[in-house]
Amino acid sequence: MTSVCVAGATGWAGRAVAEALLSSSDLVLRGAVSRSAAGRDLGEAWGQEPVGITVVGDVAEALAGIDVLIDYTAPASVKRHTMVAVASGVHTVIGTSGLSASDLDEIDRAARAAGVGVVAAGNFSLTAAMAQAAALLVARFLPQREIIDYASAAKPDAPSGTARELAERLGAVSVHPLLMPVSEIVGHPEARGASIGGTQIHSVRLPSFVVSTEVVFAAPDERLTIRHDAGSTTTPYVAGTLLAVRAVPSIVGLVRGLDTLLLRN
Repeated sequence: MTSVCVAGATGWAGRAVAEALLSSSDLVLRGAVSRSAAGRDLGEAWGQEPVGITVVGDVAEALAGIDVLIDYTAPASVKRHTMVAVASGVHTVIGTSGLSASDLDEIDRAARAAGVGVVAAGNFSLTAAMAQAAALLVARFLPQREIIDYASAAKPDAPSGTARELAERLGAVSVHPLLMPVSEIVGHPEARGASIGGTQIHSVRLPSFVVSTEVVFAAPDERLTIRHDAGSTTTPYVAGTLLAVRAVPSIVGLVRGLDTLLLRN
């Protein structure tokens, strides 16, 4: 049995993953981290019957006897949590967005040095992984593209982890110069979005969106759009997260993207 700790176990996605672990036959939930619920039984923190797991306030307190840490916390915390877990010899699955390419490179080096695995994905939805895999294939032949990143009005980071990961990975496949450089734009150059990995990203933040990511490829007289839309529940993310938890103990170093993990098998 693989022993798992969930950081962010009282949050939107973390709770759903923790509940799935409680009913799993091959994975066992042994720890939970949440600053707001520290000292309470996890089930009671959810407003339910006790589950026999006491929530702690910091990842460092929760790693004894743990094989895999799942992080669904916040951009300001995830890197520290991951580095603490790696230094403790604990494999890690990162579902929190906000890590940069340089952050992930640092995590990869630390994981390789410690002989543990890390799986990081901006989106653990299986359909989002398929959309990303398709976009990476298209980028080999159609380098002209831009990304539109939609999320809720209250989302604190921009772009979303899904859009950032897609842009950085597209940049590793092909790079294209803008026909009109942003520095030459007249009026408000910021309206052209942010350049990440050589791709312009435009972040839209409005009510009714959860996370939607659209990449538009273009060639003379034609366009191809690949878009993923997430619904309002956590259901799409649970299966992909648990798939990563089952796979990460056999990995050394960082695997970025659920699609990359799927293609390894």
